[in-house]
Amino acid sequence: MKFQLLASVVTIAVLAMSFSLPNAGIQPPRWEKLGERKVNYGVDRDEIVVTAAEGRFTAIKLMVKRSPINLHKVAIHFANGSVDEVEVRNDIPAGGETRVIDIDGGRRVIRKVVFWYDTKNRANDRAVVELWGRH
Repeated sequence: MKFQLLASVVTIAVLAMSFSLPNAGIQPPRWEKLGERKVNYGVDRDEIVVTAAEGRFTAIKLMVKRSPINLHKVAIHFANGSVDEVEVRNDIPAGGETRVIDIDGGRRVIRKVVFWYDTKNRANDRAVVELWGRH
């Protein structure tokens, strides 16, 4: 009887540990808002400056609020002076976002992100573009 009870307790403990071990120490990617810009009407470019204090990032995305925009391209400027240009060419509705843009070279410090866009001003309201970075 003692042996069966001990075997049952050990089995339950092993099962409980086996379900918790694969996730031990692994956290889901954390997204952080790096800045925002209220954009002008028509064809334009804007930039959002990011400080090194924000940390290192593996990806970015842009979220659009209040009014739609047509996003042409994004240039990511890094601390080491290199620049990655990404063609987006996408209409983003109010409340929408770009795809996740992975950063080449793993976790890197971003100095600024420059983006080119145009707006139609159908809603008579300026769009707000938010920059988000994934740690």
